[in-house]
Amino acid sequence: MSSLHTETAAPALTPIQWVICIIAAIGFLFDSYELLMLPLLVRPALADLLGVAPNSLEVNRWVGYLQFVPAIPAGIFGLLGGYLTDLLGRRRVLVWSILLYAGSAVAAGFSTSVGWLLFWRCCTFVGICVEFVAAVAWLSEIFTQPKQRERILGYTQAFGSIGGISAAAGYYLVVTYGDALPAIRGGHEAWRYMLISGVIPALPLIVIRPFLPESTMWQEKKLAGTLKRPSFAALFAPAYRRTTLVTTVMMALAFAIGFGTIQQMPRIVPGLAEVQVLSRTAQEQTVSGVGTFQELGGLTGRLLLAYLAAIVVGRRHLLWLFQIPGLVVVPVVFLLTPTFGLAMAQWGVFLAGLTTIGQFSFWGNYLPRVYPTYLRGTGESFATNVGGRMIGTTAALVTTSLVAYMPPGPVPVRLAYAAALVGTTACVLGFLVSFWLPEPKHAELPD
Repeated sequence: MSSLHTETAAPALTPIQWVICIIAAIGFLFDSYELLMLPLLVRPALADLLGVAPNSLEVNRWVGYLQFVPAIPAGIFGLLGGYLTDLLGRRRVLVWSILLYAGSAVAAGFSTSVGWLLFWRCCTFVGICVEFVAAVAWLSEIFTQPKQRERILGYTQAFGSIGGISAAAGYYLVVTYGDALPAIRGGHEAWRYMLISGVIPALPLIVIRPFLPESTMWQEKKLAGTLKRPSFAALFAPAYRRTTLVTTVMMALAFAIGFGTIQQMPRIVPGLAEVQVLSRTAQEQTVSGVGTFQELGGLTGRLLLAYLAAIVVGRRHLLWLFQIPGLVVVPVVFLLTPTFGLAMAQWGVFLAGLTTIGQFSFWGNYLPRVYPTYLRGTGESFATNVGGRMIGTTAALVTTSLVAYMPPGPVPVRLAYAAALVGTTACVLGFLVSFWLPEPKHAELPD
């Protein structure tokens, strides 16, 4: 299934390159922190804003909206951001995207209704989608030695899972100690503090990133006047059509597993027998603990991908190392968790996170290798935003809608079965479509 490269020694990183890696890692951490706090806080937030029980069908319905609706403007503006990344430069777009989602994160914490919460989450999601595409293009072009680039992309993206762990830890802290913090709108709701905390990791990025260098590859072509104008139509030219279609579909299916299945676990856990008897604070602490297992699994998957990316020659073979175990793990975990309880939820979501989040890191390594400089940001953005954000996240709405058609029982149990159905379908389709995934022609980035 794999073979080894004969590796030439990569040049040692310069101090400025170390700073670039650190800042990129913080950016990926912040992206995940912002995204993965929502599954933790959405149940109590909606219960407070709607004035209903946390496990009600009304909360379940709005969860689907909050997980899916922001993906529409995020996908549209994320796609535009990829185009602007190719047109205006990687660094400039990075800075503005960070400012957008840092400000909206604070505003979301002061939401007075579900509508305002939804609006500000849309703004946050837009910033994240633009930032990720610009960051991957920026990194891949600064580090030109193939194996060094593979490892740097892999290990910096691994900090996305550190962001998930940070979100789980942060939620535990605000749930436990929120009463000691200053009141917001006359109360001490933990979900408000959690949303506002999203500005903290952005502060060093806002200060440092404007002083970092632009991508040399992009800047030289821009100054020489040889940089072609990016075009969405070019993605469907004969040379790139198959790549664009297959990566878009596969990104959609990977995101479907994440949003339609794994991100539902924080609402499944409170319905488990040993968790139902706990106080509300203890329930939310338990949810945070399960979230930590999920993100530790995701971190393990990202680190494995970073290590294997420079060893396994075939990109399709590399992806199968995560897809094939996922075909078994995802259905088993979500079908059996209501029966086997908290231990199954913890260790099962660890394995599900490993197989799924490892696939997300795969795309960050793969996509820069299949598009030329003038299309790199646009191509990455199309697969990530149209495929992943706009199409893939509809799985969250599908899952929450299917709850009403599952066998009779408590809402969290029916949610687990719906998540298993959606996740299994996405895993099977993703594996089948992978047989059409083109192999990059060269280890070096296309010019």
